Amino acid sequence: VYLLFQGLRQISRRTISTASRRQFENRVPEKQKLFQEDNGIPVHLKGGVMDALLYRVTMGLTVFGTAYVVYQLLVASMPKKQK
Repeated sequence: VYLLFQGLRQISRRTISTASRRQFENRVPEKQKLFQEDNGIPVHLKGGVMDALLYRVTMGLTVFGTAYVVYQLLVASMPKKQK
């Protein structure tokens, strides 16, 4: 049991110390410039093609789900035929 905790402590120490050494480029100013630009594009689509794709998939699923719920409500509201 002691060796297990010793190994976990060593792994966690290694993970924390290597993560602090990495330097990531600060992209916040360029993202702010992109999203604050007044070009007539809605903010939820300013991220590019992937944003547009995610938006269309979400809208498609929403429309399909709404239509399916309305259909199921209509089916549930109709009395079943007795044989």
